[in-house]
Amino acid sequence: MASAKQKPRTIDEYITKVNSDQRATLEKLRRTILAAAPGAEECISYGIPAFRLNGRSLVFFGAWANHCAFYPGNSVTFKKFRNDLKAFQISKGTIRFSPEKPLPAALVKKLVKARMGEVKG
Repeated sequence: MASAKQKPRTIDEYITKVNSDQRATLEKLRRTILAAAPGAEECISYGIPAFRLNGRSLVFFGAWANHCAFYPGNSVTFKKFRNDLKAFQISKGTIRFSPEKPLPAALVKKLVKARMGEVKG
C-alpha cells in the first residue's frame, strides 16, 4: 500500500501499490462498483479509493496488511444488509474480507445501489 510519505492521488496509483492478491480483488471490486454506479466519480478520500455521486460520498474500499475492506459509507445501508454480511468480519461501517473470500459482486451491487438511493434521495 502507499507509504505515508507519498499518498496516492488516483485509484490506479493506490491499486498498483498493494500486493498482487489484493490488487486483483480490488480491481474486480472497482469494476463492480462502476457497473452498479456508472455515473460515479472515482477519487481518493481519507487516503483510500472512493466513489462520489452528485458530489457526495458513495462508497470506499481499501487494502490493509491482513485484509481488504469495503465501506458502504452509511450505517443505514450497512444495517439493511447485515444478514447478507454474516460470512464476513464486520464492524460499524466496515466490511472486512480476504482476497481468497471476496465480497460477492451481487452483494456489492446491492450495497452500491442502496447507497445511490440514499445519495440521490
